[in-house]
Amino acid sequence: MDFSPTEEQRLLVATIRSFVETELRPLEAQVEETGHLADELAAKIRAKSQSLGLYAVNIPTEYGGGGLPVLDWMIAEEQFGRTSDILIRRAFGNVYEILLEGTDAQIETYLLPAVRGARTFSVAFTEPAAGSDAAAITTRAVRKGDGWVLNGAKHFISDGLYSDFFIVTAVTDPDAGAHGISTFILDKGRPGFSVGRDQPMMGLRGTSHVEMRFENVELDEGCLLGQEGQGLKLALATLGRVRLAQVAARAVGKASMILDDCLDHARNRRQFGSAIGEFQLIQQMLADSAMEINALPAGPVADGSRIDAGDEGAARSRC
Repeated sequence: MDFSPTEEQRLLVATIRSFVETELRPLEAQVEETGHLADELAAKIRAKSQSLGLYAVNIPTEYGGGGLPVLDWMIAEEQFGRTSDILIRRAFGNVYEILLEGTDAQIETYLLPAVRGARTFSVAFTEPAAGSDAAAITTRAVRKGDGWVLNGAKHFISDGLYSDFFIVTAVTDPDAGAHGISTFILDKGRPGFSVGRDQPMMGLRGTSHVEMRFENVELDEGCLLGQEGQGLKLALATLGRVRLAQVAARAVGKASMILDDCLDHARNRRQFGSAIGEFQLIQQMLADSAMEINALPAGPVADGSRIDAGDEGAARSRC
């Protein structure tokens, strides 16, 4: 299969690379020093990204997104990966496709404002005893009249301090196993819902990964996202694409950025009267790294192409 980039893909790479190098990377030192990205800088990043057509590029155009095929989305994520996580989040938007499963009212209230950058949200799947095993959650949603009562806890919820609403998984039928999990939309500030401590993460300065508690949180029927009992399916589909994009593709970008920095250092650092890049051992180390890194994009690119061809298993294989 030929994965030679099209002219449109080359333009996408050049646009994002320029944006990252001129607008985002200069902010990295400030974020590392303060552990925070100021609200005015976050708004500036979002506005610039929107002007370039890069905000929410993974969402279909009929909802105001960029409508990129998954292959092109992976290419975009690789380039975004060349900067810090918090800067990527503010530039890319973190608008998850799971909201496409919403009703017309949910799309109007939650998805469209998120695509415009007017609202932010997080997915809240992970629990203290259920990380990679998404089916092992214990948070419960029990029927009460026409709605639900939610109890339980989540943790390591990315962007939790900054989000306006959350997509939460909960067990609705404990006897149905994997088919007894549902997803709900939960607004911040609802009685009984609290955001706890921020959990610092190595290498992720400026982001938030919080604990959350639900104590008799009442949800109406309109909070149910998708069909009852389909929550695990929606969660795994979301996690598959998130891991492919935000973990695999961005990791390729970070590795490429580090190699570029190493090459620059090898050209400019001088010892014994020569640039260290002229020493054979340094050349071998750089060459070995380049060969390994140049092979990395094959995974996200191939999987993105398979998803575009209708093979959603390519995303689920990353879960």
